[in-house]
Amino acid sequence: MNEEQTVIRRRQPIEGWASAEVNAYLIVLSGRSVGKMFKVPVGQVDLGRSLEADVRLEDEGVSRIHASMHRRDDGTVMLDDRGSTNGTYVNGTRVNQMELSDGDRIQVGSVTILKFSYQDSLEEQFQQQLYESATRDPLTQAYNKRFFTEQMEKDFLHAERHKLDLSLVSMDVDHFKMINDTHGHPAGDHVLQRLAAAVMGSLRAEDAFCRVGGEEFGIIMRDCDSTEAMVLADRLRALIEATRFVYGGKEIPVTMSLGVATFDGARHKTGLQLIEESDRNLYQAKRNGRNRVGGPGTV
Repeated sequence: MNEEQTVIRRRQPIEGWASAEVNAYLIVLSGRSVGKMFKVPVGQVDLGRSLEADVRLEDEGVSRIHASMHRRDDGTVMLDDRGSTNGTYVNGTRVNQMELSDGDRIQVGSVTILKFSYQDSLEEQFQQQLYESATRDPLTQAYNKRFFTEQMEKDFLHAERHKLDLSLVSMDVDHFKMINDTHGHPAGDHVLQRLAAAVMGSLRAEDAFCRVGGEEFGIIMRDCDSTEAMVLADRLRALIEATRFVYGGKEIPVTMSLGVATFDGARHKTGLQLIEESDRNLYQAKRNGRNRVGGPGTV
């Protein structure tokens, strides 16, 4: 890294800005949300780990409010470090304040690298489609198994390092094969889509809802202890039991079984061990009659 620079100004004309078709964006190149794009509106935008940050970056070494961006009416954008612990770097140079140019790479924390870019609406749509196709299940719009595997590893290491709560809920639709055999696979797809929409509408913004198999789902919940996870799991179980699933004019009864596991440093040395415990509790719930939650305090 080069020596810190207090203020760097590089005013450049922004082609096409007057047409109002070009906007400023941050694209995550490295870190927890690779490929995600954030639009930079006029005014101040805060970057950091805090829930109050406009651009939330939860990677290692990012301060609560790490840096701010100020977009002027003419489209130019100024970046300001906010007294962060690990500093803010632009193209390898540590800065306190800098006017950004198209293509600049901003590093905050240990692994998070952002690309600053001016893009039109078509480029924005294309970038968003790339991110969605890489991380989302096309049927349910839940995160896909690849995302689940990578996110679980990151969150487990974070919880282990900082001794934080981390819970995992495994979910499985009861008798899903029977639904497909009785009503057909399109009806089964409809059930999965409606179920996923209901679940996603009931979770916190920081919870990661993922499809990990045909009718199997997982929810990664940071800063969530065992009691909170069990309460949420039973609330989701009751929600799906009460939801009407209708396809082709026929109502389809749907329930699901869930298993809960919460990180314990004495028992869980890897994220896989946490997944395995959650799965064991899920299968115990199925053995006990389905449409129930297995986990701490259950038999």
